Amino acid sequence: MIAASLRRAGVLAAAALLGLGVSLIGASPAAAAGVGYVRLAHLSPDTPAVDVYLSSVNGSMATQKFDAVGYGVVSKYLPLAPGTYAVAMRLPGAAADSPPVLSTQATVVEGKAYTVAGVGKFTDLGLRVIPDDLALPDPSKAKVRVVQASVKQPTLDVSIANGAKIAGNVQFATTTDYQLVDPGKWTLRLTPPSVTTAATTVTAPLKAGSVYSLIVLDGKSGLTAQLRTDATSNGVPAGGVDTGGGGTANLDGNGFGVWQTVAVLAGLLVLLAAGGGLLLRRRAAARTGRRVTAQPS
Repeated sequence: MIAASLRRAGVLAAAALLGLGVSLIGASPAAAAGVGYVRLAHLSPDTPAVDVYLSSVNGSMATQKFDAVGYGVVSKYLPLAPGTYAVAMRLPGAAADSPPVLSTQATVVEGKAYTVAGVGKFTDLGLRVIPDDLALPDPSKAKVRVVQASVKQPTLDVSIANGAKIAGNVQFATTTDYQLVDPGKWTLRLTPPSVTTAATTVTAPLKAGSVYSLIVLDGKSGLTAQLRTDATSNGVPAGGVDTGGGGTANLDGNGFGVWQTVAVLAGLLVLLAAGGGLLLRRRAAARTGRRVTAQPS
């Protein structure tokens, strides 16, 4: 009977802690007080890959390095304490203290988000700080904007397949405002203004209550596009692929690596199960007059 009770206590402890683990691993970074968000992007079609460095001006954060970031790459959002940060681009393999090809500063405000992107042609390359609006739309709507990073087609109209226009005359190296749209699997047409033929079509599955950026890029044989999730209905700033380096990959909202979190939870699970078993043994001993102490595993 006691053994069955111990097994039952262990199961209950595991279930309780697994529930705790889900809440910790899935905790929303957006819910954390005292941070803003920055992601980095390479949106210059004729500029080669670069190493990107992110550092705090006051030295409060270790410099983050993203190796060989190529055209079309967008990092995940990085949660940062409010303050001013420097972003620098260097040729791949260049020394960290060498003069950057480009640099800029971005001031991060609590609760706000920004995309710092290399934009324009190589001969006129610049770093631009683009404000991102992560405020969630009405639950019955989606919110989307267009980031125009195609030099092959420097001016674009973006419309739904049936002809309704979402954005018109979108110039190269510009970003439109976010617009509210009905959720669903959209087929979008990318065309030069006043052109109805030879359109590039892209599929954009937009979920209710979510925020998106549609990034238009130059492909090998024409235009292409990437749909990036800026924020979802659970409020988590999302993003694209990891760009590597800097110790920022696989971090959860508490600053722990995911596997670090799992290890902590596993340790807590052992302690909780052991504690529950010890309590049951002590209760059983009290009925028989024996004294029970904790034993090493």
